[in-house]
Amino acid sequence: MILKSLDHLNLISKKIADNLSESDCIFLIGEIGVGKTTFTRNIINYLQKKENIEITDVLSPTFNLLYEYKIKKLKIMHYDLYRIQEEKEINNLGILSEENNTIKIVEWPNLIKEYFKSRLEIHLDYTKNENEREIKLIGLGKWKNFKYEL
Repeated sequence: MILKSLDHLNLISKKIADNLSESDCIFLIGEIGVGKTTFTRNIINYLQKKENIEITDVLSPTFNLLYEYKIKKLKIMHYDLYRIQEEKEINNLGILSEENNTIKIVEWPNLIKEYFKSRLEIHLDYTKNENEREIKLIGLGKWKNFKYEL
């Protein structure tokens, strides 16, 4: 599906956010600058707004590796594994731990794919038009039948 604008990405983000529940995992796959952090910002800010919580800045965790956001009892862990080279580094982040009330959003998830049998993969790609993106949603486990059309 082709996203013609940031508004389209925001609509998909909201639909996904409305279907999120505790312990869900979202993998964001795509090149640098394609919109992975923008997608994450849309989800977090939308959930904050729904719960009447102050909207926060959502930054790329490329250098920090992880940012944590609390929305009432829900916790969202936003990981960026771009700089991670070895599996032992993954273990130090705690990303593989089973936590209740925690949603994991992971950019650059290649090293951990085998550990999450239930997940929503969002593939974002550039198109020939610099203002558009191609998006593909692949659901596994709980997300297997998730569909969205603009």
